[in-house]
Amino acid sequence: MAASLTRISYSSAFTFSASKTSVFSPSLFASSIKVPTFSPLTAKPLWSTFTPHAAHAISFTTHATSTPASVLDTSTKTFHGLCYVVGDNIDTDQIIPAEYLTLVPSNAAEYEKLGSYALIGLPSSYATRFIGPNETKTKYSIVIGGANFGCGSSREHAPVALGAAGAKAVVAESYARIFFRNSVATGEVYPLESEARICEECKTGDVVTIELGESRLINHSTGKEYKLKSIGDAGPVIEAGGIFAYARKTGMIPSQSN
Repeated sequence: MAASLTRISYSSAFTFSASKTSVFSPSLFASSIKVPTFSPLTAKPLWSTFTPHAAHAISFTTHATSTPASVLDTSTKTFHGLCYVVGDNIDTDQIIPAEYLTLVPSNAAEYEKLGSYALIGLPSSYATRFIGPNETKTKYSIVIGGANFGCGSSREHAPVALGAAGAKAVVAESYARIFFRNSVATGEVYPLESEARICEECKTGDVVTIELGESRLINHSTGKEYKLKSIGDAGPVIEAGGIFAYARKTGMIPSQSN
């Protein structure tokens, strides 16, 4: 149907001819009055009228001279601490229930309070809680999960709550796409993917180390090592503190004035 669309173009402007005055009554119009006529119409396929115009090409340039090397390099980044192990399909309501979404992360006091509720929605079958009684921070800096971690609603409070609680990274078999994107955009936690089902081989309280440069997790409690998928280009964004912080630090957008 698109091929049948046509664009009508007029090959010339109005032309005037005295010979066309015969269509009007001689008693009303003088022979000197000229009536406009149109030259014949020509039809062209609509698609044929679109041609590239090099003069109007748009190009984007990056400000490489203003890119701090320290912001971009995560090859030596490591995390070391206790891990907290959960299973499959941990949804955002388990990570941070909807009743706490009124807390505003940009407010320092409310940011800390948001962290105190991280993973509070887990069922009672998790005897060991992520946040201890009367605590606002967790002692587990690394969360290890199964498949489809962060499924459910698109609330960005989920990775923010984990980061506010003191978690540095999540290692899961797979992620809900929106949770992964929110983790990168907020810069709160590193969402790392495992190549094996680590959640069945680690237990809460194991001492682990994550080496981003080597893309591996070491469980010091069991002596086993596990290969992780590379965080890729998302790493520098998280390291900078999120998408807007990264854009400012690399000169993509102006820095905020003091």
